[in-house]
Amino acid sequence: MSTSSHAADNAVPDTQLGLSNEEIQLLRHGQQTVAAAAGAGSASSTRGASRASSQGLLVMDPSSLAALGRHFDRVMQRIQQQLEYLIEQSQQVNLEVYDRAGNLVDNADREIARYHSLMAQIDELELDFDRIAHIREIVAGFRQRAEDLERELERSGGGSSSRRDRHGHGHHRHSGHRSSHGGHHSSSGRQRS
Repeated sequence: MSTSSHAADNAVPDTQLGLSNEEIQLLRHGQQTVAAAAGAGSASSTRGASRASSQGLLVMDPSSLAALGRHFDRVMQRIQQQLEYLIEQSQQVNLEVYDRAGNLVDNADREIARYHSLMAQIDELELDFDRIAHIREIVAGFRQRAEDLERELERSGGGSSSRRDRHGHGHHRHSGHRSSHGGHHSSSGRQRS
């Protein structure tokens, strides 16, 4: 009981995080996914975070925020892989349409339609990637604040240092994704001209 009331006290409404409606939905889905993956034997902080997410709250708990950050890292990695696959497919379509010494092949219309479909999927995935990158950035910022707060509480004798030690790693490991995506944005080409 005390954990859930503490979670509610130590939480921020997700509508006040500067997220779009789509990003809020992605955040809530991520929180529920993390809680489900943790299972029935999960830590009380994760269960508290799950309850808070159903109320539209982001709990300021370092372990919950770390798990959420790792979840979004994995989602972004999957999107990156899908983008690479779709870009490869779109390049093959180009070859199939314009092969034969510059003459259009018999099924060119179908191939061109397929190309446009692939480009639409690439656009949607890039948009999802950017949304999730934004959410993860906010989650990482809140995690840092939560860890700082926990350290202050420990200094004033109000917390357990072993808890922080368990979760105090891995904060800086996700700086590379956005830059790799930046290159992707240009390579995915807007190859429409």
